[in-house]
Amino acid sequence: MTKEFPPLLIVDDERNMRLSLETVMADEGYEIVAAESAEEGLKLLKKQEVFVVVTDARLGGMSGYDFLREIKKSWPDLPVLMITAYATPKLAVDAIKSGAIDYLAKPFAPEELLHAVARCAERHQLLLENAALKEKSSESFGLDRIVGESEKVEELRELIRTVAPTDATVLILGESGTGKELIAGAIHALSKRREQNYVRINCAAIPEQLLESELFGHEKGAFTGAIRNKVGRVEEADGGTIFLDEIGDMSRPLQAKLLRFLEDGTFTRVGGNQEMKVDVRLIAATNRDIVSAIKSNAFREDLFHRLNVVQFMPPALRDRGDDVMILAKFFLDRFNRAMGKQIEGFDSETTRVLEAHHWPGNIRELRNAIERCVILESQSQIQISSLPDFRLEARLRKSDHSQISGDKSLEDEVADFERDCILNALAEHQYSLDQTAEGLRVSRHSLRYRMHRLNIKFEHGGDDDIVVPEE
Repeated sequence: MTKEFPPLLIVDDERNMRLSLETVMADEGYEIVAAESAEEGLKLLKKQEVFVVVTDARLGGMSGYDFLREIKKSWPDLPVLMITAYATPKLAVDAIKSGAIDYLAKPFAPEELLHAVARCAERHQLLLENAALKEKSSESFGLDRIVGESEKVEELRELIRTVAPTDATVLILGESGTGKELIAGAIHALSKRREQNYVRINCAAIPEQLLESELFGHEKGAFTGAIRNKVGRVEEADGGTIFLDEIGDMSRPLQAKLLRFLEDGTFTRVGGNQEMKVDVRLIAATNRDIVSAIKSNAFREDLFHRLNVVQFMPPALRDRGDDVMILAKFFLDRFNRAMGKQIEGFDSETTRVLEAHHWPGNIRELRNAIERCVILESQSQIQISSLPDFRLEARLRKSDHSQISGDKSLEDEVADFERDCILNALAEHQYSLDQTAEGLRVSRHSLRYRMHRLNIKFEHGGDDDIVVPEE
């Protein structure tokens, strides 16, 4: 053995058999504890952890089968390996039905026993790794990951503490980069479902025609390429939480199916007829103006009301005051550790620029700016020369659209404004012509005409609806 495990418990009322089993397993490197009766075995299990029990089926006093049933009552995940000299198909079936992980008939080769125990050891290791991953996931989405001391952030953390222990559906609205995914993760980490799966889907990142299959799964032959049955993400999240990010980009037909799912947890796979049901808590988020989306018929009002049981609206970074520098120092410490640097802080001029910037990209923009600074900076403090050129980001400010430079004609200024609107909308909708036209409330033909007139060059992507900007 190359890994350390808890002991292996051997229960057998025949001393010679017990010693023989101990020798075989000890030679393989396992630590052994032994008992001569089921009653003694139960006492041992209450005192110490073991990773597998090897027991004879026929014992003096409590039988091996009764012993197995008692183990499954108190330690349901503990694997039990049953050994018997009176093997029959019926006894084997009874043992497996009672919860035995395997069944060996005497006489058996030592290799058979070693192989069965090795499978239990592998299972134990996988359970440990799974528990560690879940613990790490909970840590990465804890409340301490929501950094800041402003009043709005304190109110946000308090609302998370209040809502997380319930099963309420949650809708998170806010600008891109404000930490919506951190809020969703913290809600799951503090919920009673935290030991179960936490499944995340970015609805904008999956093609519309594949999103339903991703969510609800599909049956073999449901469409071209469906060569086998596929379990959907809602099935993977059964008992846990599913987070649907950018739900505002979901098509209306799929919104209708999601609405039905929210009503009672039932759904059918794509191409299937069997109605299935799961117990899932749903958290949704979008950076779109949900009211405008409803008014433009892009989002179902009834789905909004069904999702909007508890609403979170994380504040924009520009509205969080001193949190800008608190977050800047947080990211500085993180990237210092990651890159092996020892930058102490920010000089006064850099601090002034960071505090004055509008941060249209919010926390995500700040994080990227600090990462760039740590990469480039060679002095003990971040200098202003290491900051990115914020002029491009400043153009994203809606208030800037009303300002003109003074060195262009009105026609040129209007053309620049229109070009920026179209480019921003294309990026927002992943360069989908149909979704961009819908967002701008123009026809697809009108959008293509304006792009041609404004010299916005593009190439066709993977399908007729997707375009890719030319370099």
